[in-house]
Amino acid sequence: MAVSVVISLLALLPLIFVAGVSVQQGWQSIVTLLVRPRVGELLLNTLLLMLLTLPLCIALGVALAWLTERTRLPGRRLWSLLATAPLAIPAFVHSYAWVSVAPSLHGLPAAVLISVIAYFPFLYLPVAATLRRLDPALDDVGQSLGLKPWAVFVRVVLPQLRVAIGGGTLLVGLHLLAEYGLYALIRFDTFTTAIYDQFQSAFNGPAANMMAGVLALCCLLLLTIEASTRGSARYARVGSGSARAQLLWALRPGQQLAGLGLMLVTCALTLGVPLWTLSHWLAAGGMEVWRNDELWEAVWQTLALASAGALLTTLAAVPAAWLSVRAPSRLQRLLEGCNYLSSSLPGIVVALALVTVTIQFARPLYQTLVTVLLAYLLMFLPRALVSLRTGIAQAPVELENIARSLGLAPHQALWRVTLRLAAPGAAAGAALVFLAVCNELTATLLLAPSGTRTLATGFWAMSSEIDYAAAAPMP
Repeated sequence: MAVSVVISLLALLPLIFVAGVSVQQGWQSIVTLLVRPRVGELLLNTLLLMLLTLPLCIALGVALAWLTERTRLPGRRLWSLLATAPLAIPAFVHSYAWVSVAPSLHGLPAAVLISVIAYFPFLYLPVAATLRRLDPALDDVGQSLGLKPWAVFVRVVLPQLRVAIGGGTLLVGLHLLAEYGLYALIRFDTFTTAIYDQFQSAFNGPAANMMAGVLALCCLLLLTIEASTRGSARYARVGSGSARAQLLWALRPGQQLAGLGLMLVTCALTLGVPLWTLSHWLAAGGMEVWRNDELWEAVWQTLALASAGALLTTLAAVPAAWLSVRAPSRLQRLLEGCNYLSSSLPGIVVALALVTVTIQFARPLYQTLVTVLLAYLLMFLPRALVSLRTGIAQAPVELENIARSLGLAPHQALWRVTLRLAAPGAAAGAALVFLAVCNELTATLLLAPSGTRTLATGFWAMSSEIDYAAAAPMP
């Protein structure tokens, strides 16, 4: 509990920064800054984006997970890898590729299309992992009661996916609130783009911080909805379940054709368009773009930062994930909510908060790797937390109690029993954080020591200089 409290207090640093600026402005200034038509317009854009994007991500993620994990779709393992591949492409690269193909693409329709393409894997991964571990006997019971395959899925399997769907939806929603590059390129205004513009152009900190507070309230609403859908049902089992592989449903020719069509269209939209655009610029640049020393330096720095960030964030998520499953309480929900609230803020706000804190209270840490890794922890902890929570929920508490009754200390039982069973979830969470650090842009630009250049910051710098050929190898 003590470790979880410390991490949650660290996660509150950006919010304290926002609140401090608000207090300095006074109540009258707060009302003046918030009660404006512009704020209402941004709020409407953000709500429409979430209401349209989240259901589409749920439908696509669950459908692809079912096809790859529970049917005999030809090449299902290959399709499974391709369904996760969009996570390796930064969201702003997706947007850049689509704008290159269709320059007139902009506004809400473009934002929904590219958001679904960029973020649906956050739902696919936890749903697929849960389907892979479900006891095949559950399907047998459903069939023995005369249920057809679709009824078995709706009445038996789908309720078991509640935690995975809720957690994945929460992750997608948080990204929609905090994303900047994707929406800036297609000229779709959200609170995040408005906050960044205020800081970059007008240096209007009070107005930007007021809008950041609205983002925090939106995150609180997401947390409330996700917590209400999580319920108190038990998802773990004692033992490994039926000693056989998962039952794979045979698809009729029409269903198989539809499934393959869905996979092909999804891969064409998520991978085909970015790869075609990047290939075009690579061909235009020739071999010279690969001889750039800055490119390979960026590769090594990105791998080092991503590995350190993934390890630190996953370890930090263990206490909160364990308490969420084993000892749920109002205090635990409050501590967990602190992590989600900070991650909902744009990277620019987190970075400026850390700049302010380090300059005023810990100047030796200013523009060091410690500050950069702390920013990654604050922004990406929910990715590891959701995956770990799902894995621990499927690890029976009885086995942990037995280990403790045999003389193991609580932390030893957690490490040797529970975390081993939750290893797939921990690995999935670490992978999500690793990819997030590779793709992170704004916080790295502001916090990294001089001379640090990741692939994401290098791509953005080259693109800003309209050197698209030099930028093409970096994604």
